[in-house]
Amino acid sequence: MPFSNLLLNELSTWPPMVYGAVLNINRGNPFKKEVVVDSWPEFKAVITRRQKEAKSDALDYFTNACAVFYKNLQAYQALLENPETINWEQAFQIQGLQDGLYKISKIVADAKHVKVKLSSFKMVIYPDPDALPDVQLLLVPALKLTSLDASHASLLNNTWSRGGSDQCQKYLINLICCFPSICILDEHRCPISWGLTDQFATMIHGYTLPEHRRKGYNRLIATILAKMLHSKGFPAQGNVLEDNLASLTLLKSMNAIFLPCQFVRLIHTPFCLLAKPE
Repeated sequence: MPFSNLLLNELSTWPPMVYGAVLNINRGNPFKKEVVVDSWPEFKAVITRRQKEAKSDALDYFTNACAVFYKNLQAYQALLENPETINWEQAFQIQGLQDGLYKISKIVADAKHVKVKLSSFKMVIYPDPDALPDVQLLLVPALKLTSLDASHASLLNNTWSRGGSDQCQKYLINLICCFPSICILDEHRCPISWGLTDQFATMIHGYTLPEHRRKGYNRLIATILAKMLHSKGFPAQGNVLEDNLASLTLLKSMNAIFLPCQFVRLIHTPFCLLAKPE
């Protein structure tokens, strides 16, 4: 049995980002990911990373992203410090749900002259997406419910809180081409509301243009996308900023479960790259 299949049996009750990453590896591996553990078969730390031979922009921390989990913090630190695990000469990010991640990143990064930026979110899951009621909206004939395509990436890049860079736009194009997405198009075939999923099977960038809000579009998009992920065997998961009251209210009304731990995203950037124009 392939290593990733064996690991799935272990990870099915662990962080959904790691589980989603390994599932994507088993289903064609469009983002060229691989799994690194501290030891096998008794392992204490797991990192899903981009394959070392895969080409990537040194500033592209979107694509160069890792989902991690540890049973033992010291084992995780040793794995992170191993020069064969992570390319510390490029920008990358680490995602996870455990308190020790930032502390260890700072210890290792300071020794390597790398800046670490912490962002934290509420992590949510839909335990039974099939139980979500179908959203009945009377879409006027001019509107169309469909998937995003690569031509929409510029709009998504300009409206995303993490967007605005060339690296982000290329990343969004890859996500749109590789993973499930949903959008509503207006009469000019331009997206007015959308949601997509990332390399960890996480629902991200749920957004409706301001002039089209308060019509139920976000609920429709989130419901369809959650059910779509669940039908493909993925966990229906997402994350939201703590001050995003509109999204928090929507998620609560959809009976999403908020995990007690914080979802953290740690962006690592070598100081030598910070001086370079983006």
